[in-house]
Amino acid sequence: MSTRRNGLLALLGLGAFAFWKYKNSTPEEQQAVKDKFNTAKDNLGKLGNDLKSKASDMASQVQSKAGEYANKAENKADEVRSDVNSSSL
Repeated sequence: MSTRRNGLLALLGLGAFAFWKYKNSTPEEQQAVKDKFNTAKDNLGKLGNDLKSKASDMASQVQSKAGEYANKAENKADEVRSDVNSSSL
């Protein structure tokens, strides 16, 4: 519990220092920080969209394969049914 509290205090201190440093920097430096944050935000958005697209593609592939296997199983069942019907006659 104490370690978690110390970690949170350290993070809070780091955040306070970063805020102080930002407020005391020049407008150009502040703009550079804003640009970095915007770039990071855009990159995270792109990453999220890529992951979402890949997950969707994977789900489609799995669904397609499941459909193929279901069709194969149905065809095999029809074959077995035909064999049973023809042998019982």
